[in-house]
Amino acid sequence: MTGPHELEAGRGELDLADRQALRRVAGLSTELQDISEVEYRALRLERVVLVGVWTEGTLATAENSLRELSRLAETAGSLVLDGLIQRRGKPDSATYIGSGKAAELAALVAATGADTVVCDGELTPSQLRRLESVVKVKVVDRTALILDIFAQHARSKEGKAQVELAQIEYLLPRLRGWGESLSRQAGGRLAGGGIGTRGPGETKLETDRRRIRARAAKLRRQLADMTVGREVQRGRRRRREIPSVVIAGYTNAGKSSLLNRLTGAGVLVDDSLFATLDPAVRRARTPGGRWFTLADTVGFVRHLPHQLVEAFRSTLEEVAEADLVLHVVDGSDADPQAQIGAVREVLAEIGAGEVPELVVINKADAADPLEVKSLCLRERGAVVTSARTGEGLDDLLHAIEAALPCRERRVSVVVPYDRGDLVARAHQDGEVVSLTHGADGTRLVARVPADLAAELLAAGGRAGVTAAIGS
Repeated sequence: MTGPHELEAGRGELDLADRQALRRVAGLSTELQDISEVEYRALRLERVVLVGVWTEGTLATAENSLRELSRLAETAGSLVLDGLIQRRGKPDSATYIGSGKAAELAALVAATGADTVVCDGELTPSQLRRLESVVKVKVVDRTALILDIFAQHARSKEGKAQVELAQIEYLLPRLRGWGESLSRQAGGRLAGGGIGTRGPGETKLETDRRRIRARAAKLRRQLADMTVGREVQRGRRRRREIPSVVIAGYTNAGKSSLLNRLTGAGVLVDDSLFATLDPAVRRARTPGGRWFTLADTVGFVRHLPHQLVEAFRSTLEEVAEADLVLHVVDGSDADPQAQIGAVREVLAEIGAGEVPELVVINKADAADPLEVKSLCLRERGAVVTSARTGEGLDDLLHAIEAALPCRERRVSVVVPYDRGDLVARAHQDGEVVSLTHGADGTRLVARVPADLAAELLAAGGRAGVTAAIGS
């Protein structure tokens, strides 16, 4: 008979197969649908050239950022042809990189046959238009690229709604009209615009913007309804007083692999950025027998788009309300300390900056031992693991057990035989130390949540037997 872990693992393998089968095909593009007479800045990412502006830090930091942008582009299904870095005090207000570098970029685009330029930063609508007028191909920025990856990877209804809302918030001020048709007023019967578009006059672009805003309002209502269901689930876990642990960290740091190792969850694992968008919650036990919930979350990244943080706020609330955050760091990354800073910045933004944190330096099998040692000196109490080989997982479980809040009570009680449901709950929600059967009922010694301890004592008291409770 197939167990639940095998079923979960099989589902993860199927998800991975679907992900790989849905890679972009050269010559095709992902156009957003149902936007009439408006160019919605749909991405066409087949052959791209990258460009970044180095404003602070070292050259190595700027190069690492461009390498990460290259991985983002590859995750979106692109072929990266070349990349440029421009040293400036701040991005140019007109073309982001300045007129001279823009001309150099245009020559590179023509020489390589690229169809898209991806900028390592968020550009204003005017910067996008002016840079496009110089390079003569589509220009997208880092934010649009990340949103496109999220749109490809979202699977659940909530995830798709969150991503669509984030896209709308980003794309709304960047709508462009085709020719002058969108500048004409659409008043009167001849416009054929229907109710709401007749009268003193409204441009077609304004009509489309109003329709898109209405879609955004509808998505917010849907997400609010979904948030209620998520809060109900969290309330149930709080009532059962099961400690909650959340895995957070940089994208592709190995969070899902760690979840699978600790719980046998079988969630999707892929060597790409933002493989996990829909959070998974599983139960696990410490070496001492304490149950806790372990939740995987969406990965963070440098300059994570504000629109995504807002759209995924209901999901990220799992982190803010957790008892412990496992901050997973990729020990093999070129700049793991920058990853740690980026993650903590997002944690502070979502109100999780004060949640107890346990740093987990993952991918130890592929990391430089000297770099791992340096990280351990900077992050006191960090645990070194490898989700691939299993190294350090026992140490991690012991560290989790030591960091969890103590909410359980120890009871010694005789439970009447007609209350076998309480004994079953003690097995499910707590740790049973001993179990013996006597004439009056089941002698139970266990560590259980406080509310279950009260029910056990009440059942034992009604039966006229003695009971003891301790911490």
